[in-house]
Amino acid sequence: SFVQIIQLNKDKLRGAYKKRIMEILKMRKEENVIRYYVLCNKLKSVIRTGWKDWHVNAERIESVAEHIYGVQMLAIAIQSEYQYNIDLNKVIMMLAVHELEEILIGDLTQFQISKAEKIIIGHKAVEDVLGDLLYKDEIKNLILEFDERKSSEALFAHYCDKLECDLQSRIYDEKGYVDLKNQEGNEKYNDPTVQKYIKSNMSWSEMWLKYGQEKYNYDENFKKISDYALTHKIIEFQKNQKDVI
Repeated sequence: SFVQIIQLNKDKLRGAYKKRIMEILKMRKEENVIRYYVLCNKLKSVIRTGWKDWHVNAERIESVAEHIYGVQMLAIAIQSEYQYNIDLNKVIMMLAVHELEEILIGDLTQFQISKAEKIIIGHKAVEDVLGDLLYKDEIKNLILEFDERKSSEALFAHYCDKLECDLQSRIYDEKGYVDLKNQEGNEKYNDPTVQKYIKSNMSWSEMWLKYGQEKYNYDENFKKISDYALTHKIIEFQKNQKDVI
């Protein structure tokens, strides 16, 4: 009948519409993946501001992406040796995304922006980076947890983030990449805390390690690792290990 023909056409149209919607959604997923990847890829070229400020004279200076890798590897090693009661997979995921804001706002230091202001613009930047990812809420919650530092995983990740930076400074220092007598234009050099360290005849990396210990209230294990780096040549340690192997 005529009514049946109309109904059949409606069903065909509805089916075609659903099919097209599914095609669009599928394409959107792929676009989300590529968009997020391309944005995160930029972190490979964002150089860590602290190293630029201190005029690290190396052929290649660490990028934010390299810092993310380093802090994840540090977290794995520390959990291996000290066996904290934490979800390591959650920590690794947290560290993987903890610098997403820097894709859009760059690596801003405490000398450039207040902590409160950075959190506000940082969280807005994270929203923009995540776009329409299906897991965006889960990722945002991980970043919020990291920033609040109340959970065991967040505090562990925070300690790893800070200690990794101090250890990297030690590597640069041992390689002779920093000259404390050549710091023209470095605002950090005239900071009262930095001047206190300089007057104590500390090396550049000793200042970083000591500052980390005093600033971040490390637990006993992180303090031991920091102390070890403070009293040993960590590159020479690596060479000695190779000799043993």
